[in-house]
Amino acid sequence: MEPEPVVTTCYRHPSVECHVRCTRCERYICPECMREASVGHQCPECVREGARSVRRARTIVGGRISATPVVTYALIAVNALAYVAEVVRPGIVDRFSVLTARLAGPDGLHYVYQADHPAGFRAEGVVAGEWERLLTGGFLHLQPTEGTFGLLHIVMNMVALWQLGRVVEPMLGRFRFAALYLLAVLGGSVCVVLLADPGQGTVGASGGVFGLGAAYYVLARRVGADLGPVNRFMAYLLLWLLVSAGLTSWQGHAGGLVTGGLVAAAFAHAPRDRRRVPVQAGACAVLLVVLAVAVLARVSALTGGGPA
Repeated sequence: MEPEPVVTTCYRHPSVECHVRCTRCERYICPECMREASVGHQCPECVREGARSVRRARTIVGGRISATPVVTYALIAVNALAYVAEVVRPGIVDRFSVLTARLAGPDGLHYVYQADHPAGFRAEGVVAGEWERLLTGGFLHLQPTEGTFGLLHIVMNMVALWQLGRVVEPMLGRFRFAALYLLAVLGGSVCVVLLADPGQGTVGASGGVFGLGAAYYVLARRVGADLGPVNRFMAYLLLWLLVSAGLTSWQGHAGGLVTGGLVAAAFAHAPRDRRRVPVQAGACAVLLVVLAVAVLARVSALTGGGPA
C-alpha cells in the first residue's frame, strides 16, 4: 500500500494547505503570509527581522530623515495661535514679552527699574524670576496696528520660517531642528537682556529665524553645496540686520544668528561615530549654561546681588 501524501499547512494558518516555504526560515507559508523578497518569498517575521537589521539612512548630522517638515509647520501653528490669543487678550504681550526689568507702580503704570524701590512698587521681568519670558517672547509679535510693521511683523517672520524650515529641517532631522530653533530663540532673548533697554519689552520670532539662516549657511558649506545662492542669502540677511537696527530688535537678531550658527556647527562637525550624539548634546548643554550664566550676571548687576 502506498503511503498517503503528507499535507503541509501554513505555520500561521494551520487550516490552510500550502506548498511554499519561506526562503529564510523554510517554514511553510500561505499566499496571505507571503512577502515578496529578492529571491522567492519570506514570512512576515523574517521580513520584520530583516528590516531591523537594515541600517536606516541618516541626515548629515545624524538625524532621522523626514521628507515632511513637521516641526516647521508646528512652529508656524504655535506662532499663529499665540497671535490670535494676544489679539483677543492684549495683556498677554505685556506679561510674556522678553523683558529684563521694570517696576509696576500702585497706580498701574510702569517705571524704570531700581533695586531699592519704594513699598507698593513691584519688579517685573527676568529680574523678578520671570524666566519664561526668554522663550515665550519668541512666539509673540506686534499687534496689527503697533510699531512700524504691525501685521507684517508676524507675516514676514512666518514666511521666512516656512522657507528656511523646509530646507534646514530635512538636513537636521526633527529633534535637532527643534533644539536649534529653541536655542536660537533663547540666544536672541539673552542678547536682548544683555544689550537692550531693560525696561523695553521685545517680541518676535526673528531670533529663531536668524538662527535658521545661520544654520542654513553652516550646513550648506558642510555638504559642499553651491555657495553662490547661499552667500547671497547671507548677505541679504546681514543687510537686513543692519537696516532694521533702528526699527526692530537688532540684539535679538544678532543673538539668534550667533547661537544658531554655533549649534549648527556643533551638529555638523561632531565626530561621525558613537560619540556624535553625546558631543552634540554636550555642546547644546554647554551653550545653554553659558546663556544662563550671562543672564544671571546681568540680573545680579541690576539687583546688586540681592532679591528683586
